[in-house]
Amino acid sequence: MNVVAKQRVQSLQAAEHPLFNDRKLKLGTFSTNLSGGCAISTIDGTLNASWPESLSLAQMADQMGFEALVPVGRWKGFGGPTNFNGEGFESFTWAAAVSAATKDAGVFATTHVPTIHPIVAAKMGTTIDHVSNGRFVMNIVTGWFKPEIEMFGKGQLPHEDRYKMAAEWLELVKRLWTEDKEFDHDGQFYQIKAGWCAPKPVHKPYPPIMNAGGSEVGRHYAAKYCDVAFVVFTTHDKDEMRKQVAAYRDLARKEYGREIKVWSYAYLVQGETEKEARDFYNYYVHEKGDWVAASNLLDTMGLNAQTLPPEAFSWIKEHFIAGWGGYPLVGTKEQIVDGLKDLSDIGLDGSLLSWARYEDGMREFQEVTYPLVVQAGLR
Repeated sequence: MNVVAKQRVQSLQAAEHPLFNDRKLKLGTFSTNLSGGCAISTIDGTLNASWPESLSLAQMADQMGFEALVPVGRWKGFGGPTNFNGEGFESFTWAAAVSAATKDAGVFATTHVPTIHPIVAAKMGTTIDHVSNGRFVMNIVTGWFKPEIEMFGKGQLPHEDRYKMAAEWLELVKRLWTEDKEFDHDGQFYQIKAGWCAPKPVHKPYPPIMNAGGSEVGRHYAAKYCDVAFVVFTTHDKDEMRKQVAAYRDLARKEYGREIKVWSYAYLVQGETEKEARDFYNYYVHEKGDWVAASNLLDTMGLNAQTLPPEAFSWIKEHFIAGWGGYPLVGTKEQIVDGLKDLSDIGLDGSLLSWARYEDGMREFQEVTYPLVVQAGLR
């Protein structure tokens, strides 16, 4: 690890940023700013895009000491009976409001690079960092949902060019956050004259950065530029998952001399018995799942019956309906805890969590399951 990278890790730990505490498995919430949350289902009780409910989830997570509150950047829904994620709150303004109403959790804003100029992103990020007293985290997304990018009157760039744009974008945001003099920039994607941002973020030299690159170029982007990599597992075989996490860390260390944190996400389906949990899973996924919205979502990712074998496509679609493609934690409270142990054992630093009936499920987790998570030594 080079000197600059080592200093970066030490500064994040010294500042006691929640993402860099010493808990064995850090936890967070995912997509609490959007209708449906992470469950693509027509059941009653899924998440509404209402501020009282979104705020309640953030404060519940904060009370449990969760380290991360991660919204999804979304400008358009995925159709189907639910128009999944079609209603929701813009993530920067959501993060500012949540920051003012919480005390300890890291608060993320998720940005689609083509939709926001780096000067605006830097200024809004600084504002959130001050409101949260240094708890802000920037989650960078290059913009994969073509209809959203086209809403802004822009064409979708080729995949590698999106990451070139994201690299230039992040370089400018970091300069705006750290440089004490105005600067000019004439790049491939951005031109800035006398660029400047003040005040600077509370967290010095700049807040943590996260990215969820899954492609080869995306993984290199996260390993080279970011502090946290977000992994989407392509299998639920624990040995293969362990290899996927280790490969991310090795890439950052060997190619770029850097140390990164690796997170993923899981959806929870809890019951008094395993049968009760699996019956509810079958109900909200197989009986009430919005398969049209799920197909639309996967199709825009290039995942469909033409690009994947039938069994693989069916497997992926099922887990997207159940919880945005996350890792399944289905069973009793004890089985949920065992599953979280497994995620820690494969090398993850943290996991975002979601529930089909978000508020009810999270309340049960807080009252019934979370004490067992602490007792297990994960917290």
